[in-house]
Order: sequence, then structure tokens, then C-alpha cells
Amino acid sequence: MMESLEKSAEIAIRQCMGVKSGESVLVVADKKLRNIGLALWEKAVDVGVEAIYMEMTARKENGEEPPAAVAAAMLAADVVLGVTSRSFTHTVARKQASKNGARIATLPGITEKMLQRTLNADYMAIARMSKKLAKVLTDGKLVHIFTPEGTNISISIEERSGYPDTGILHDAGDFGNLPAGEAYIAPKEGTANGVIVVDGSMGSIGILQKPIKLTVEKGYVTKIEGEQDAKKLKLILDKYDKEARNIAELGIGTNPQASLSGRVLEDEKVMGTVHLAIGSNIGFGGLVQVPIHLDGILLKPTLIIDEQVIIKDGKCLTS
Repeated sequence: MMESLEKSAEIAIRQCMGVKSGESVLVVADKKLRNIGLALWEKAVDVGVEAIYMEMTARKENGEEPPAAVAAAMLAADVVLGVTSRSFTHTVARKQASKNGARIATLPGITEKMLQRTLNADYMAIARMSKKLAKVLTDGKLVHIFTPEGTNISISIEERSGYPDTGILHDAGDFGNLPAGEAYIAPKEGTANGVIVVDGSMGSIGILQKPIKLTVEKGYVTKIEGEQDAKKLKLILDKYDKEARNIAELGIGTNPQASLSGRVLEDEKVMGTVHLAIGSNIGFGGLVQVPIHLDGILLKPTLIIDEQVIIKDGKCLTS
């Protein structure tokens, strides 16, 4: 396992991030993911760069801002790796560091097995697929999503940009997840209407025992129905104001090596799935800033953009 972890860490540092001599690399971790964080830091040291390791207190929810000291260090680094229990992808700190030119990869909730499995994918093929689907999203106006469990929702993505999560982060300002493999967009606020039935997994909950039914009106979740997992989601969202129920993201998984594991970092990358997130989207073109971002994975979806079928019953028709 240690050898596999070292190999995966080397792929992340050298191939995915393209770290080169003369750069500074910041690894931000928390206690739960210390082993992976240190493995990445050690590989950065091996490259011969200025490598810094910072460990912060684990955040309570995805999208919660890191401490000010970490945010400041991110602004000063060439490369940032976020190996944390909760994601800081959708934070002001990450967005500002990206704007400042840092190449950033976040690995929220990663496990050693997940790192080993998903970093052995063909990332050039993933990049091609992700970029193609991102363009489809950018060019699109109206989205319809259906699933066998009952999802039936329409969303406007007009005048919004789609983004590819390729895993190849070599240029200043590049940002993505590791493992990578998705195309995503921030829908226009206030335009989503219908029903979402999350039947795969849900951020901060994991693999669902029973589906969660979300009623959406004018861009916000207005009703949550289901069993224990639905109650858990409601308790989480009740801690925040209305903006936490904003339909924040539409994403399409493009990684054939990813599998449903209960870790949203991997789950949202599963080929043939669609995910819809609630909460913050300020970090990728949206207008809502709130300290939470939760992805819900939809299985066997049919995704239609401007009357073009992109995914049919979980099979991607765009190659």
C-alpha cells in the first residue's frame, strides 16, 4: 500500500500538476488525511522545489473557508494541493488563489485506495471528453434531466460557462479535482424547476440507503422528502439560510475508473452519472456565496440540452 501511495503521489505531483524546479508547492491537509498530505509533500520535496506543508483544523462542511493563514499561503504558492476532509473548492480563498495564478487541485475526502484506483486512468482521454462536454454546456441554453427514480427537472444554463475537470493542471490559474473527470457549470440562479431524486450518494452523507426527493421551485429546494438520509440532509441545510438550498451546479462524470464509493470526490466523476449540487457556486461563475456545497449523484440519468440527448439512461452519447 505504501508503494502504491508513493506512486500515486508521484503521478499527482509530476504528471497532473506538472511541478518543476524553482516553484513553490503548498500542501494543505487536516489530521484525517495527514498520511496522503505528507506523501504528496514528500514527492514535491523529491522534485527539488520549495515544499510547504500546512495542517488545519478540519472544516465542518464542504465550502467552508480555510483559516486566514492558509488563505494567505495559498496566494503565495505556485501550486496548491488541498488534501482535506471537507472541500475548499467553492471558497473565496481558492478563487482568489486561482486568480493570482496558482495551479490548484483539491482532493477532499480522498482515501489511499481511491487515489490508487482513479489516478491510473487515461487522463488524456478524460481531458478530451471533459473539454468536449464543457463546450456543450457552454453552448447550451436549456437542460432537462430525467431518471428512472423520478427526477424531472429543467434548468437554464444560458450565458454561463462550462468547465472541464481534466486532471492536467499545468498552466497558471488552472484548477480542478484529483481524481479528476467531469464537466460542470453553474446554472442561472432562480431558473431550476421540478423534482430531483438523488439515488446515488449525497455530499456529507455518503451512499444513500433510500433516495432523497427534492422539490425545486424558482431555483431553490423547497421540500425534502424521504427516510433517514433525507432527514440528515434537512438537518444540515437548516443550519443555513435560504441560499444553502440554491441549485448551484450541474456536472457530468467522465472518469471510467471511478466508482460509487460514498465519497463525493469520486462519486461525481463516475462515467454516465449526472450530479446536481446545492449551495455555493461563487467559485465557478455563479452568484451565490454560502459556506456549504453538497453534490447529489443521479444514477442512470437522461440528460437533454436544447433537445440534444447527451446521456441516455446512463450512457454518454458524446464521444
